[in-house]
Amino acid sequence: MSDFQTLDTSTWGRASTPAERNRVMRNTYWLLALSLLPTVLGAWLGVATGITQSLSGGLGLVVFLGGAFGFMYAIEKTKNSASGVPVLLAFTFFMGLMLSRMIAMVLGFKNGSELIMTAFAGTAGVFFVMASVASTIKRDISGMGKWLFVGALVLMVGGIVNMFIGSTVGMMVISTLAIGIFSAYLLYDLKQIIDGGETNYISATLALYLDLFNIFQSLLALLGIMGGERD
Repeated sequence: MSDFQTLDTSTWGRASTPAERNRVMRNTYWLLALSLLPTVLGAWLGVATGITQSLSGGLGLVVFLGGAFGFMYAIEKTKNSASGVPVLLAFTFFMGLMLSRMIAMVLGFKNGSELIMTAFAGTAGVFFVMASVASTIKRDISGMGKWLFVGALVLMVGGIVNMFIGSTVGMMVISTLAIGIFSAYLLYDLKQIIDGGETNYISATLALYLDLFNIFQSLLALLGIMGGERD
């Protein structure tokens, strides 16, 4: 069973031995699995109540960016304290709520449930492949970080621009690139944990969660565009 609830925070930042690195990885995986529960709850609540349906265009962008960056700032400030886990879980609930608008749109298709399950299975497949690769490769890939960060910034700008243009082709291109970039980010973040470059359980979980969230969201968008069946 995970021991992230009984961690000695004085050891965070010094995972220098294999045993310490394994503990970081083990507790990160447990916390990542736990973080999916508030995400599902937030998505369900958003679909059931329609609370996010009015968040389109500029308003939706402001709410999403403001909420996401606000939570990430709070997580950074509380990651070495007992309140770090609840703040992270609150963030994942918020992200599920923000995702509910897209999920509701996909559920509007005749095969919507199948598309969601396919996107989930695809995301899980990417995770297992990247986890396997990260645990076997020996070379240092820390240099990827700056290029991936630039790629993520370009994607964010492109997504904001396309939100106002409303191009379906643009959405497909951005989603495809996002799957590639965040799959590489997933490999990078996993390798950081394995090599001891990331030693805080909460920071590690946040990084992996964001990678998986973006992969799932992009897969779901692609599947909805290309495979959605209307009644």
